[in-house]
Amino acid sequence: MIIIDVKKRLFGSKGDMDLDIKLDIKEGSFVSILGKSGSGKTTLLRIIAGLERARGHINISSDIWMDKKMLLHPRSRSVGFVFQDYALFPNMSVKENLLFANPDNNLADKLLDMTELGELKDTLPTMLSGGQQQRVAICRALMRKPKILLLDEPLSALDMQMREKLQLEILKLHVEFKTTTIMVSHSPNEIYKMSDFVALMEDGKIKKYGNPKEILLKTSGSQKFSFRGRILDIYKADILYIAVIAIDNQIVEIVLDSNEAHSLKIGDSVRVSTKAFSPVVSKVE
Repeated sequence: MIIIDVKKRLFGSKGDMDLDIKLDIKEGSFVSILGKSGSGKTTLLRIIAGLERARGHINISSDIWMDKKMLLHPRSRSVGFVFQDYALFPNMSVKENLLFANPDNNLADKLLDMTELGELKDTLPTMLSGGQQQRVAICRALMRKPKILLLDEPLSALDMQMREKLQLEILKLHVEFKTTTIMVSHSPNEIYKMSDFVALMEDGKIKKYGNPKEILLKTSGSQKFSFRGRILDIYKADILYIAVIAIDNQIVEIVLDSNEAHSLKIGDSVRVSTKAFSPVVSKVE
């Protein structure tokens, strides 16, 4: 079991906030952290990695990484960290980037083959696509066979097709190396597909923790589906009003009645739900 109980005072653009996290994670599970920007998600990952100080304790499989008496150095923690910006060494080839983390030639070849990068092992990162660079970053993080793999929005800069491909590759590596993976993401689609458990963070605290269905599905009562989105446009077509709504990575058109059309405006955050296949759009405060 992985036990995380940490506190830290944060000072941000939105004011002061107390990060206060209590989280028990089953070893070998894939946990995603969801929450608004500024809720403390990345700070939590950095505390686990030892890159930021905090109060409390972190126990990893009975190994103490942090408590009142000691703070284990980041290099001594069995952690792999993948950032949004890849953070590869531009003057090193793909394989050299991996061997810098751990001079295990066989493991490097295995990871490169698993991620279809074997033919690019002698290529510099600057010659690779964004998706290929991110694969290299993930492989490098796994070179030390870490107990915990930390992913900070690793796929946010990629197009949907590449994002879906790398989701499958991350899951394959997660299972192959039996690591505990903790990922920060803003994509409900991604989180639902990849996660065993989801932690919903709000203002520095875990508001909810459970399986993806418990956290992500918003339907209730007789609703057949329910999605949250933002209105991009409202226009009239003959006698009908149409709302153009961005929902995650898709844009949809929904017919509004006159009352809905006059009560909503461009930029409103809304929930689109349906009962008996008749969509209802309601403003989210």
